[in-house]
Amino acid sequence: MSVTTKNLQTQWATFAPILSIRNEREYDAAVNRLNGLLDEIGTNERHPLYGLLDTLGTLIHAYEEKHYPMPDVSGAEMLRYFMEEHELRQSDLSEIGSQGVVSEILNGTRELNVRQIRALAKRFHVSPAVFV
Repeated sequence: MSVTTKNLQTQWATFAPILSIRNEREYDAAVNRLNGLLDEIGTNERHPLYGLLDTLGTLIHAYEEKHYPMPDVSGAEMLRYFMEEHELRQSDLSEIGSQGVVSEILNGTRELNVRQIRALAKRFHVSPAVFV
């Protein structure tokens, strides 16, 4: 074993628990660690631990993609979700059209257009991609 490999092996023993996410317990610990780093570092890319924050975020994202995949949902389903969350009625969404237009979108007989998607993204403070 080379000196470099031996040094890496010793150092890895220290960092493996921080950078390994193989189960729910390790996932929860990683999320808590990431939240702590975010509280301390924020978006300061010059912070000495920013690389750790970035790497940990990537590892968490990979674990979530594998174990918690996002279901494919339509724009209408997302609209329905936001309406329920914000306790809105069809008539409350005049920025996308009349109550009849909203009803057609929710029933799947009409697709959201670009203008409507932009208006909904602005209203709910989300990316327009949420409705595509």
